[in-house]
Amino acid sequence: MNSDFFKYQAQTTQFAAGFEVEKAEGNYIYGNDGKKYLDFVAGVSANTLGHSHPKIVDAIKTQAEKYLHVMVYGEYAQEMPVKLCKLLAEATPEPLEVTYLVNSGAEAIDGSLKLAKRYTGREEIISFNNSYHGNTHGALSVSGNEYHKREFRPLLPMVNFIEFNDEKDLEQITEKTACVILETIQGAAGFLVPENNYLKKLKNRCEEFGALLILDEIQPGFGRTGKLFAFEHYGIVPDILVMGKGMGGGVPVGAFMSSREIMGSLSHSPKLGHITTFGGNPLIAAASYATLKEVLESGLMNEVDKKERLFRELLVHPKIKNINGRGLMLAANLGSPEYTLDVAKRCMEKGLIVFWQLYRNEYLRISPPLTISEEEIKKGCAIILEALEE
Repeated sequence: MNSDFFKYQAQTTQFAAGFEVEKAEGNYIYGNDGKKYLDFVAGVSANTLGHSHPKIVDAIKTQAEKYLHVMVYGEYAQEMPVKLCKLLAEATPEPLEVTYLVNSGAEAIDGSLKLAKRYTGREEIISFNNSYHGNTHGALSVSGNEYHKREFRPLLPMVNFIEFNDEKDLEQITEKTACVILETIQGAAGFLVPENNYLKKLKNRCEEFGALLILDEIQPGFGRTGKLFAFEHYGIVPDILVMGKGMGGGVPVGAFMSSREIMGSLSHSPKLGHITTFGGNPLIAAASYATLKEVLESGLMNEVDKKERLFRELLVHPKIKNINGRGLMLAANLGSPEYTLDVAKRCMEKGLIVFWQLYRNEYLRISPPLTISEEEIKKGCAIILEALEE
């Protein structure tokens, strides 16, 4: 399988691990080598409830026995997509009310940009340096790392970039701005969090000039920071909310959410303002509904702060310069990309899966499932410290 993987499946780097997976269950991935590996990555924040959670698996089986795809998005009323969108509306603050279901976080970003331009009638988009929103042309256009963009230009025009947490840069938001798009916690940059009421100041500036605020919660959403969405920590509500990754608990999904008034602008002038064949797929919606319901009802979000504190208490070492992030979305700065890759490789050899940040490879990613136990946190942190010592 390993040789066929490299021969027939397109690669995204020249150093893919090629790790052969036999099965995955709970907070562990089992390899064809007969070993089990504690998972501190959760499929890059996608496996919210761990692997093969029984409620998600049962939901998929139940729906699969009824029907799969029956019609393109938005035409037929299907039980699970409707229940998912209703529960999202009940779980989020006003004016968030209507959800557009799509296939991935990147597609949700593209849809949200179109929605903002259509609703405001404006063309300028403001994003942030070192931001990451996905790799479709639209999402790449508003991502703020030129190294990852330069070979794919031309991209979307009229996209301007400002600095995260820099209040003076907010002056660039004017009556020409259709939207400002921001990760609530900057992911690829090393899990950077808003400081000094930055999000409130940003929201006020947007309201002053009639620009829409799009918050990208693709990674911090669905309980990862101890709230259903990270913006709830900061006393604001976005005009458009984007979600994905952990939304499906391990299946491919994305969505963008807004008020009924704003979302309604995609249905006319022109009609089919955004269209997708498989968005809202009933199988995916069933898994997503089961995930959301469990996150809301299980009490797992109430444990996130305590688990974060335990990580920070245990991960103290001269080679750990600092730890960024919030909740179960942490990044440990090990000083250099080469060293971080070596540590990740050594951890894997010892039975722990960790990863690195996309732009800041010197940061070691720690984003386990919400179901991670305190004993498993202690076990994984001991392996990290052992690798650092070696």
